[in-house]
Amino acid sequence: MSYYVHPLGVCESTNVGAGTKIWAFAHVLPQATVGKDCNICDHTFIENDVLIEDRVTIKCGVQIWDGIRIESDVFIGPNVTFTNDLAPRSKKYPEKFLTTIVRKGASIGANATILPGIEIGENAMIGAGSVVTRSVPRNAIVVGNPAKITGYVDSFRHESANSKVKFQPGSQDFTSIVKGVSLHPIKTVSDMRGDLCVQEFEKEIPFKPLRYFMVFNVPSLEVRGEHAHRECHQYLMCVKGSCSVLVDDGVNKEEFKLTPGNFGLYMKPMVWGIQYKYSQDAILMVFASHHYSSEDYIREYGIFLESVSAEKRTRDDDTALSKHSL
Repeated sequence: MSYYVHPLGVCESTNVGAGTKIWAFAHVLPQATVGKDCNICDHTFIENDVLIEDRVTIKCGVQIWDGIRIESDVFIGPNVTFTNDLAPRSKKYPEKFLTTIVRKGASIGANATILPGIEIGENAMIGAGSVVTRSVPRNAIVVGNPAKITGYVDSFRHESANSKVKFQPGSQDFTSIVKGVSLHPIKTVSDMRGDLCVQEFEKEIPFKPLRYFMVFNVPSLEVRGEHAHRECHQYLMCVKGSCSVLVDDGVNKEEFKLTPGNFGLYMKPMVWGIQYKYSQDAILMVFASHHYSSEDYIREYGIFLESVSAEKRTRDDDTALSKHSL
């Protein structure tokens, strides 16, 4: 046997990968599939219709019910509770239990509760004690009851844009670590009559827009954006309240907090954008360089990463060809 079962553990399944350890008082039912190099800790129960891929850690006191799918390199903390039936009744079973998927690299903190039929995105982080009622996007950090997004993994965050973002002496803007993103300070004139802000198209705003839209009345737990554009340039300004913007070029991520009169955020095509943490009174205005076209949107993050890689390969090939021709 290429895997280890503690003398006080029970493993009825023979579909267990090499290097996996199943510890005391754990019970794995016959039809479950467990991958390689997993660590199944004490007092864990794994039902039949379960797929657990490689290098998964399941800490003590966790039950993995029918319909749960756990991809590779996932961490599940102590006493995490999975569910698979939205309307459970004693001795009454659905024809098929709902499927819950935990994508690779995700981590679920101790005592979190995961409702059925949702997806925890790749590399997401679920805070301890959270009650997750909806699917969690890739790389998102969620906490609370009900859980809401409070940040994104591996993003450099400017908690207070006015104090953290430093404009270079003599420069009109700030270049993000994210390729294709820059910040442009908004000129503000203040007197006893109030404040006036102004920017000019094709100067501070780097293009002439063909469209604008405003986003408002967004509940604080909601997330907007979550897409990239193939050709459209965008310029974002918060004209009331505040909201946070995460930008991502497929390599680097950076987060900025927008408030009225601080700066506008310019996004070139092929930048993944997410807006969240809206205040109750937030109004976000967005100028766009193109008319609306659904074909211009990339709404799946995996497709976005593939497109970024394809563009890089094309640039590398063009560079190599140019050098060769010289």
